[in-house]
Amino acid sequence: MSIMRALTAVTAALVLTGCSAAQSPEAKKEAGPAPSAVPSASGPPAARPDRQHDGWRDSDIPVFGPAPTPDKITLPPGDSAPYLLSIPTKNKVAFLTIDDGFLKHPEAPKLIEAAGVPVTLFLTTDAIKDDPEYFRPMIKAGAVVESHTITHTSLRGQSYEFQKRELCGAADRLAKWYGRRPTLFRPPFGNQDATTLKAARDCRMKAGFMWKETVHKGKVRFQEGRRVQPGDIILMHFREAFVEDFISALRAIKKAGLTPALLEDYVP
Repeated sequence: MSIMRALTAVTAALVLTGCSAAQSPEAKKEAGPAPSAVPSASGPPAARPDRQHDGWRDSDIPVFGPAPTPDKITLPPGDSAPYLLSIPTKNKVAFLTIDDGFLKHPEAPKLIEAAGVPVTLFLTTDAIKDDPEYFRPMIKAGAVVESHTITHTSLRGQSYEFQKRELCGAADRLAKWYGRRPTLFRPPFGNQDATTLKAARDCRMKAGFMWKETVHKGKVRFQEGRRVQPGDIILMHFREAFVEDFISALRAIKKAGLTPALLEDYVP
């Protein structure tokens, strides 16, 4: 697959290509993630070797300096988890998130390790149960795993019991597989309601997250403007175009003068 060297910014609706049904012909799997500590970066960016891989080179990946010290957001009290589209921060950072896990691209673990940037994986346990070990190298490289339900069913309008089972069950399974129970969640397709947020809080979820940009087939699509803004959350998926999408997302962050940061570092 070829690496897209130019980003196409297209104003899109809120859901855009988020977890579209057409994206998952791989839709019968289950498993779960768990996070790990993000590698601490200090000093100037280190030079990278320029190795050739399958469809990409090390030099295709933008080089970033260390992320600034995170400033924790304030979460509202109450019986419902908050649901955020971005992180309110003055730091020049953006947050890269990767969803689902239906398609396990062979280059994804190598690319995430080579990039050395923090990412959050919102994994669907039915999508990854056939090979939960696939995600372990990403966790070792600094990725953190959070919850994206068991079955990837739209939660909006479902009963409290159904939604709690999807959210708690996925978190419990991911904890068993990876040793850390998720504290953040993303509802499939971004669909949620008041019941979702109540069930999430009862499942000990701190917050749920939407997104401000999506990446699909190497193109970054913006909800507002034509540039990634500080605090924006970027959504991409484990898809066939993973290499193009991942590099395009990092280039968009670099073009905006921002640095990738870890979402979990900003949530108290």
